[in-house]
Amino acid sequence: MSTHINAPEGAIADRVLLPGDPLRAKFIAENFLEDAKCYNEVRGMYGFTGTYKGKKVSVQGTGMGQPSLSIYVTELFKFYNVQKAIRVGTCGSISEDLKLREVLLANGACTDSSLQSQRFGLLHFAPVPSFNLLYTAYNRAKEIGMKAKVAPCVSSDFFYDINENWKLWKKYGAAGIEMESAELYTLAAQYGREALSILTASDSILDGTATTAEERQTTFKEMMMLALDTIVAE
Repeated sequence: MSTHINAPEGAIADRVLLPGDPLRAKFIAENFLEDAKCYNEVRGMYGFTGTYKGKKVSVQGTGMGQPSLSIYVTELFKFYNVQKAIRVGTCGSISEDLKLREVLLANGACTDSSLQSQRFGLLHFAPVPSFNLLYTAYNRAKEIGMKAKVAPCVSSDFFYDINENWKLWKKYGAAGIEMESAELYTLAAQYGREALSILTASDSILDGTATTAEERQTTFKEMMMLALDTIVAE
């Protein structure tokens, strides 16, 4: 057990999907995993373990923002020996090439978070995913005919970007804004693990279109299946 995850030894698989919303974790467990069992309900942050295509997989909610994700991912890596972690989340598109409901494979994560400056001071760390997971996800997307854009995302501490910083991020090639991936990639580097963020565009900052909360919780099935196929691949 750890402080925020009430799971006994062996209850969590070494491969974990990481949705921010705990209800999305529940949805994935109920709709994609076989024989799923709940191992965590602390603070309502659900975690489940089941099997997918015969392989043990867990799904753990992480909450919103890098500080919240940092708690859960640190405990998964440090106390439960998780080796592969894939964030399945949403982002706001800031690219004409990333349409609503399309998928972004984040090959890097820019950030404005003080978590990085607290670690590195005046140094600038570049948070990047596991090439193995990125390569597997990209090729799997091609196999199933899914359009998946490979580009950097931005992990911002601001959900409401009052300074319109997204315009500068866009100028330098970022395709979507979310709130967690930079910390996930940094923790994976710290602990020597594999990580990837697969993000569905839930809204467009360019034109103001958006999906509903219900759609974000239940309808991004293609992203979920892509993540599961990726994480069980050898």
